Amino acid sequence: MFKATPNPPETDPVSPYATLDSRKLHAAADKALDHYLKPDTNHLRSSQDRAMKMFTVVPDANPEALTIETFETFSSVSILLLDLAESLDDKPRHLAMAIYQLSELGLMLVERSLANEMAIKTT
Repeated sequence: MFKATPNPPETDPVSPYATLDSRKLHAAADKALDHYLKPDTNHLRSSQDRAMKMFTVVPDANPEALTIETFETFSSVSILLLDLAESLDDKPRHLAMAIYQLSELGLMLVERSLANEMAIKTT
């Protein structure tokens, strides 16, 4: 079988530095490689710094909204703990149930706080 084109096709030898654009591309590639392979250690933060700023609550948050969100969080934790306790036996089950009871206590405290907040608003 005869091929009309050579294998591999003939190309003009072009240096990566032949044009201004190729130099810019090469510089950008070097910069990208340096960014990933030679990170600037001055900008790296410790894992503790990152963890402490993962979740924040704005200082001027509505107290009622905070109480409602806390209630919802405790409710979710309680349900998760009950589901977990059902799948466990003996000591791990007792531990999960103890944590569940603490979460229920927290839920009752937040519920009372929310009720008190509503009572203050209606008076």
